[in-house]
This record gives sequence, structure tokens and C-alpha cells, in this order.
Amino acid sequence: MNHYETVFILNPVLSEQQVKETVSKFEDFLTSKGAEMVAKEDWGLKKLAYEIQHKKSGFYHLFEFKVAGDILVAFETEFRRDERVMRFLTVSLDKHAVAWAERRRAKLKSTKA
Repeated sequence: MNHYETVFILNPVLSEQQVKETVSKFEDFLTSKGAEMVAKEDWGLKKLAYEIQHKKSGFYHLFEFKVAGDILVAFETEFRRDERVMRFLTVSLDKHAVAWAERRRAKLKSTKA
């Protein structure tokens, strides 16, 4: 199983309930295909560097997960089909990126505590 990280931006006109439903839809898709969720972060409403679909902001979310690589095509197809998703990016993490992500999560936990 390979380690991946996906960041996606949701439309800012969605209600809080619609955002939660969309995030859980993608999380359920991954877990139903046998993925192991490592981390999930809600970065909130952020201003975009440039307009996307005439929107100047969006709800950012990050998933870090482990899954077999053949599931990624179907996962990204789900993002393309959902009109609530403005942009997404999935990257494969090597051992150095995984270590960095673990340090970043630990640092975030220590600052929140």
C-alpha cells in the first residue's frame, strides 16, 4: 500500500452541513475501497490566490491515506464528477514526506494542547 495525500477545495457557497456531507462522501469512498485514513484536516475557508469559477475563496480539506494505487483513478473520477469540488490534487508521499507530515501533525497537536 502506498502513502498519498489529497488536498481539495470545495465551493464557498456551500453550507456547513453540505461541506461535512461532501467530506464524508469522499472519506467513505476511500474506506469502502480498503484505504487506511492516516489523517484528515479541515483548513477552513481560505482566500484563493486566483479566482476559480468566479469564486475568490474556498473550503480547504486534506486527506492523508494509505491505499493500493489502482483505486486512485476511481477516487479522482469522483472528484471530477462532483460539482461542489473546485480543485483537487493528489500526491504520492515518499518516506521523507511521510516523516515531515508526522512532524507537522505532532507540532499542530502540541500548539492546540
